[in-house]
Amino acid sequence: MAKWVCTFDQGEAADESAPRDLLGGKGAGLAEMARLGLPVPPGFTITTDVCAYFYKNGKQFPPSLAAEVETALGTVGRFTGRCFGDERNPLLVSARSGARESMPGMLDSVLNLGLNDISVEALAERSGDPRFAYDSYRRFIQMYASVVLGIEHHIFEEILEYYKEHKGITLDTELSSEDWRKLIVDFTAKVERTLGRPFPQDPREQLWGAIGAVFESWMNPRAVAYRRLHDIPASFGTAVTIQAMVFGNMGETSATGVAFTRNPSTGAKELYGEFMLNAQGEDVVAGLRTPQNITEAARIAAGAKEPSMEAALPGVFAEFARAAGLLEKHYRDMQDMEFTVERGKLWILQTRSGKRTSKAALRIAVDMANEGSIGKAEAIARVDPSALEQLLHPALDPSAPRQIVATGLPASPGAASGEILFDPGDAERLKSAGRKVILVRIETSPDDILGMHAAEGILTTRGGMT
Repeated sequence: MAKWVCTFDQGEAADESAPRDLLGGKGAGLAEMARLGLPVPPGFTITTDVCAYFYKNGKQFPPSLAAEVETALGTVGRFTGRCFGDERNPLLVSARSGARESMPGMLDSVLNLGLNDISVEALAERSGDPRFAYDSYRRFIQMYASVVLGIEHHIFEEILEYYKEHKGITLDTELSSEDWRKLIVDFTAKVERTLGRPFPQDPREQLWGAIGAVFESWMNPRAVAYRRLHDIPASFGTAVTIQAMVFGNMGETSATGVAFTRNPSTGAKELYGEFMLNAQGEDVVAGLRTPQNITEAARIAAGAKEPSMEAALPGVFAEFARAAGLLEKHYRDMQDMEFTVERGKLWILQTRSGKRTSKAALRIAVDMANEGSIGKAEAIARVDPSALEQLLHPALDPSAPRQIVATGLPASPGAASGEILFDPGDAERLKSAGRKVILVRIETSPDDILGMHAAEGILTTRGGMT
């Protein structure tokens, strides 16, 4: 009988024989970090075999999957001391995609599953922080409505921006718990007006809706486009990882971030990344706020005023640096990690081999060979000959005179010129007509993938370098 679910927790992974092809990159990374004893929130992975079954059987799940998921939820509940669906002591979970080959931002995820009108009050009471609880619930409504119910994300952003403008404030962090309460009412009312039915309150309905939506995202237009651009077979499918929530939005001792063990642009051996205090993971990757530097050296180099993670959370930073070193040594490659800090406690949410420029790939391969981490033959094999074309990308002559109009964070190497366009679709059309374009956006989203691929360069108002 096929096994559809594999569990993991700090210090152990239930099925050590499960291959990466079944667990996907995220699930395999979490299981391996659990075995290494790193701080990983407990959870389980629904394998890529379920994705294959899902598409072969009219988007239906295997009959025995529900029982396996219930068993796994019980295991996670025992580790956390909470129960999924319990309105007084709720276990909240995330449902995240995880393909065999990394497809950053192309597939869907949903956070804070299990919250409803009643359990949010229990979360407020147990955490002692009503603002955090209501903020988490409004995030869940917004994300679930967008990913599962098909209501566009920007509709909720417009409600939020109008509310802030009406109150005369700029930042989300300036909103009180009562403000979030009112916005929850506005958000759920918008869902009911749009769909003709209330926002779902049953945690299990929420969970299965999210699992189905993640599997369906494997065939969304941006994922199909990304696979075509990177030669990833559609048959690979995605896994879905269900994991106990940890919260980076519980005040100034909480945070979330993304970091690389080496600089993915230059290859330098230095922690490179960004984080945000009092935020959840989507805040960093969505580019809706400008994040802060991980290290103090990076903050100084960037001329940034906001404190680095090294300065703001020195103990957590030291623990994270140790974990980063362990993961790079274990995998013998530069790692790309996601993490959350909940009230001073570090949790590692993901690790994978990091994408890098050709210049960085060359330097990392040489440095790791010199350090003895890999052999010379492996170092040579790690450099893709076709990718060396990147080293020939245009660059500005350092000695040439220039009139600087604006400055920003350099998210990638090289220089570019072209016509300014604001719409990804227009960028595609002009590229096909042989014209060079620069795509200018407030912030990019995964849906912009084809326009981003067509553009010579991309300029955004908001967002960071990761």
